[in-house]
Amino acid sequence: MLETSYFITALVAVGMGWAFVRSDPDSATSRALSIGLAMIGGAIIANNYAMDLALSGPLPAWARFLVIPEIIAFCAVFEWVLRVRMTIPSGELRTRVGDKALRVAQALIIVYGIAAFLYPEVRMREFFGGIGSPLDWSHQVFVLFAAPMVLAMLLWAGSIVLCLNRRPDPAERVRLVAFLLACPVIVAGIVIPRSIAPITTTLGLIVMLVGALRHAQLHGRRGLFMSRFLSPQVASLVNTEGLRGAMRDTEQDLAVVCCDLRGFTRFAAAHASEQVIDLLREYYDAVGIAVAEVEGTIKDYAGDGVLVLIGAPVPIEDYPDRALRLARRIREEVGIVTAKWGDEATPLGVGVGVASGPVTVGVVGGEGRLEYAAVGPAVNLASRMCSQASAGEVLSDSVTIAKAEPDPDPARESRSLTLKGFAEPVDAYAL
Repeated sequence: MLETSYFITALVAVGMGWAFVRSDPDSATSRALSIGLAMIGGAIIANNYAMDLALSGPLPAWARFLVIPEIIAFCAVFEWVLRVRMTIPSGELRTRVGDKALRVAQALIIVYGIAAFLYPEVRMREFFGGIGSPLDWSHQVFVLFAAPMVLAMLLWAGSIVLCLNRRPDPAERVRLVAFLLACPVIVAGIVIPRSIAPITTTLGLIVMLVGALRHAQLHGRRGLFMSRFLSPQVASLVNTEGLRGAMRDTEQDLAVVCCDLRGFTRFAAAHASEQVIDLLREYYDAVGIAVAEVEGTIKDYAGDGVLVLIGAPVPIEDYPDRALRLARRIREEVGIVTAKWGDEATPLGVGVGVASGPVTVGVVGGEGRLEYAAVGPAVNLASRMCSQASAGEVLSDSVTIAKAEPDPDPARESRSLTLKGFAEPVDAYAL
């Protein structure tokens, strides 16, 4: 009969799996981890039930199927590490070795599962610690069960070490280290005596839970900070497809909005650095709130300049309308900030430029540092028009105006601009 200690340990594992998937149900990474934890609980119950059957006599034919939760648990945990690896920038490092190691580890576990299905009596009577002892393992037991499992765990651990070598952010590093320490302790419950197996398994789950909670805490702080810069759609895309999937090189039709402060250089020269930082902080906050309202992505902060993409990495159909709405919102919100900080000696204002067109977006960089790049005439045009806009003025190109829905506050053709990098004069429209 299944002991209460095993049942409680299994219940803890299943509960952890349920909690993880409930906290982030749209993430494939979280789903893989949740399945792994839930199946750890299922494996604890199934294996110990099979052990009780083996102690009471010959195993029934159907008992060979009790190995299935264990196989799913191993494969799901390995898959979780693989998906975590996909979300961590690799820079110049090659990541295929670690990824392939995890696939080989999954294959080894399947080999272990096939052996357990074919030789259930040998597995339960000689391999499991509640009945046999590692010192008594035969050559058959070692080849069929011990070797595949040990090799799979070594490959899994090596993949995590390679992942840590890529210097992941602190939140991910904490979780990876916790799982690296916890999983071998949990797996050891297979071969150690039954009297202490629930204790070691519970300790492993506690270490895993502490790492997961610390990860959630650090990740939450980062998410709160980054929510000012990235739209919820981008965050969701990274969760579901990983950083590699979210940031693949693509050419998309989108709008670019650039803004910077007028009079900032004079203000910075006349005020203490602490005041300058406070101004920039309020300015960035105002822009970030406005960008979040239209689900844009802040690509760059450069001094008093901000560059925003509407339509990347996640495509947005009505990007021209959102871009014009964002430009007006920036003028309104930042105008409040500049009115607060500016004075007669150092007046402040904000100029905004808007342009649309095909832009190639993707990740560039090296030496462990990556940047989300956007390249195309629309990026340059928005920047040049921003530099030509006076304080409180929004200048837009003709493409954005033409693609936008009819505006209750129509734009008027302002002037023809000769801009650096453009062979022909550009028509600018003031909102």
